[in-house]
Amino acid sequence: MLAGVADGDLFRAIADPTRRIILDELSERDGQTLFELCGRLAMQHGIASSRQAISQHLDVLESAGLVRTRREGRYKFHHIDPAPLEAIVNRWRPKENP
Repeated sequence: MLAGVADGDLFRAIADPTRRIILDELSERDGQTLFELCGRLAMQHGIASSRQAISQHLDVLESAGLVRTRREGRYKFHHIDPAPLEAIVNRWRPKENP
């Protein structure tokens, strides 16, 4: 478990297919605004969710530690943080025998 993030929050965050697509988009092009993400989701994936719905998905991802945000003036940029996923992989990675 990552500090401050419950396993359930992380699994709940990645259980939703739209949130996984958002993570895919951020891994392809990190540092997008909400406007950019909404456009890419609509054009490339046919997801015509409202900005409010996508914003709520981003909030869930941020709560799970998978997305970090950075404000620059009136813009808010979203960045993927794979550390929580790496923690899960490492959690169940077989231990080497001495």
